[in-house]
Amino acid sequence: MNNFKQEFNKRIYKYALDIIKFVEKLPKDTASQVLAKQLMRSGTSVSANIIEAQSASSKKDYINFYTYALKSANESKLWISLIRDTEKINKEEADKLLTETTEIAKILGASVITMKNKNKI
Repeated sequence: MNNFKQEFNKRIYKYALDIIKFVEKLPKDTASQVLAKQLMRSGTSVSANIIEAQSASSKKDYINFYTYALKSANESKLWISLIRDTEKINKEEADKLLTETTEIAKILGASVITMKNKNKI
């Protein structure tokens, strides 16, 4: 595995941990907990799909897992924004996580485009 892939795998694992820590800080009211569960699912799904891609049965399957990871990252941006804008958590903390989510989504998006062009899918 090349260095970029190794570093990216570490980064998305840390991202999943950051999502968990972020969710744990949310208030225990109903709205916060619903948003928390949605973010927990989509946010941790990013790294889960990248890990799944490593044992994909075909190049198309591999690309699909990256696409799912991208969709999960994009969904996570919505949940983080809603949590931030309903003032359920510190704005700076939410913005920091949102920035990381956006950067990961950009990397995933570029990867999907490159793989699709390379494999003519």
